[in-house]
Amino acid sequence: MKPVVVIPSDVKKVALHPTHCVGEKYIHAVSHGADILPLMLPAIGRGEDLESLERQVDLDQVLDLADGILLTGSVSNVDPVRYGEAPVLGMSLDEQRDTTVFPLLQKAIERELPVLAICRGIQELNVALGGTLHSAVHTLDDFDDHRETDGVPREQMYESAHEIEICAGGLLEEILGPGRFMVNSLHGQGIANLGQGLRVEATSPDGLIEAVSLSSHFVLGVQWHPEWAFVDNVQSRMIFKAFGQAVWSEV
Repeated sequence: MKPVVVIPSDVKKVALHPTHCVGEKYIHAVSHGADILPLMLPAIGRGEDLESLERQVDLDQVLDLADGILLTGSVSNVDPVRYGEAPVLGMSLDEQRDTTVFPLLQKAIERELPVLAICRGIQELNVALGGTLHSAVHTLDDFDDHRETDGVPREQMYESAHEIEICAGGLLEEILGPGRFMVNSLHGQGIANLGQGLRVEATSPDGLIEAVSLSSHFVLGVQWHPEWAFVDNVQSRMIFKAFGQAVWSEV
């Protein structure tokens, strides 16, 4: 029997109807790249605290089914209120995902379940551990614009955008080896103050944090999208293979 990785959903409108969904590229990368069974968790959290969520879903029951957690990217952003900043007018948010993921992630880390956190996921990981985000990286003088180009074909949107440098002695170097490689870039928010216990694993040329980990067990957050066309990218394949090995070790 294959191990199970729980993937919390986004809530998006499809034909005017709120719909819980996970992108096919994540499902494909998990099932084929990590050789594990993806299980989509609806974003059914409502309310501001853990008690509110647990009246609707037993998180421990969910995590009893899980051998790992995958946090996906999204067009939505982490609500700035969650890291102590004022709301941003017009920012795309997903309150139901926020109120589902944060308590789920905290409990998963307490259980030392493997976690792979991608794009929005790395931001959720950082905020869940007490860190903060830059709400709009492109408005800051010290950083480049890390957003995708609007109005271009999807393949072009996910093309390599900039280089990252792997930090020595960490989990990412253990997986990929030392050095630098090119990644795509499709994000508006970015890590500001690092969450408690997190280690910087990679940075972009402008100094923005591109990957983090926890020392206690396999928890890896990456700001780029390794799930995109992962079969054609050696680093992406190695990341999902390492995640799969960590999840299989839980069985």
